[in-house]
Amino acid sequence: MRTRNDSMSKGIDWLMIWLYAALVTIGLLMIFANEYKEGESYLQPIINQSKDYGKQALWIGICAVLATFILLTDSKFFTATANLMYGLGILLCILALVIGTEVKGSKSWIVLGGLRLQPSELCKVFTCLALAKYISRQDTDFTKMKAQLIGGAIALAPAFITIAQNETGLALVYFSFFLVMYREGLPPFILIAGASVAVLLILSLILSVQTLMITFAVIALLVLWLMRRQLKRNRMLVWIVVGVWGLSSFISAVAVPYGINTLMKPYQRDRIYSLVGKLYVPQNPEELAELEKVKAKSRGKSQNQSEYNVIQSKIAIGSGRLTGKGYLKGTQTRYDFVPEQRTDFIFCTIGEGFGFLGSLVFLSLYALLLFRIIIIAERQRSTFSRVYAYGVGSIYFFHIAINICMTIGLAPVIGIPLPLISYGGSSLLTFTMLLFILIRLDADRQMVLR
Repeated sequence: MRTRNDSMSKGIDWLMIWLYAALVTIGLLMIFANEYKEGESYLQPIINQSKDYGKQALWIGICAVLATFILLTDSKFFTATANLMYGLGILLCILALVIGTEVKGSKSWIVLGGLRLQPSELCKVFTCLALAKYISRQDTDFTKMKAQLIGGAIALAPAFITIAQNETGLALVYFSFFLVMYREGLPPFILIAGASVAVLLILSLILSVQTLMITFAVIALLVLWLMRRQLKRNRMLVWIVVGVWGLSSFISAVAVPYGINTLMKPYQRDRIYSLVGKLYVPQNPEELAELEKVKAKSRGKSQNQSEYNVIQSKIAIGSGRLTGKGYLKGTQTRYDFVPEQRTDFIFCTIGEGFGFLGSLVFLSLYALLLFRIIIIAERQRSTFSRVYAYGVGSIYFFHIAINICMTIGLAPVIGIPLPLISYGGSSLLTFTMLLFILIRLDADRQMVLR
């Protein structure tokens, strides 16, 4: 006779669970390596929750219970409650904005007793479910513009609330859902347009407006000359080229300067300019005072905070060389030279302790996880499970890529945690839920009719 344990384990992708366990263990060990001092008791902080690795161990226990509960849950529960959970997530995000506690300038936290919860983190799970629910509806034709606009609204509504909470980095994660929508029929030109805007943003920071205007004009004239034969047959191409030139000029000369100088805070502008190797000069005494206040929190008083963080991060990673200094033997990370080294910059601990080879092995685990998620996505028999799976993969990929690039100076410091590795209960809870809901849906894939 089949037991409950047999029923629970049937169809479970154990490779995903082992990868999850390996990454969570690595994360706990890296947090421990940052905090442990020789001669101290390593069990006492876990019992009295006096250090971050003790708190992370508690969250791992909570997530283990939650993961077990998810695996015992009927997968139909997630399809039935997707919209309800999405509405609850939006409500919690608004609640955090209204009555939440401010942490590091971001009003995105709700304090429950001794625990802090960040609804905008959890809302990624709910958004992923809601988007999968909408796209999988029988009356949804995602090749139509109306369906695409509704899908975009579902994905971006939490992002706008998160921006209002002053969590710009976290808000950017919601744009990863456009990769999911592309898989389901979103036109490629939308992704191309988004990438083009990103390139224009970088060029607008590096080059002067006059240089860009001249460059765009030369490119437009060159395109018109190369297409001169096609233009004789189709005059509309002229207006398309002129329209693209005008839009590019508007973005570079008007939109980007307005967005950076008006919508961003001084420390955010400082980070953006620092990324492209330029010095940000405050425009008035108020901006200077606010920027100096942020600088004062950094060890490098003569440097801006973001530049100091990245410099120390690259020093730590570079000092690991080929094979690393060894576990608990790093100097940059163990003695607090790298700010936020247990959260945003935890990859530095891996780079310093285990070097290039160790980092390569670590990133191989992530690559295997992402590859496995894609395999799981493509073998699903239901649209809901496939869309959800690609949503999970996109969120993980975005976090991994941005965090790693951030620590080596290829992306601005925007506060993106490394999945399952960085310290933080809300982050660990979110990534655990994302992964184990996927495992549960995949386990029941044979029960779904095409």
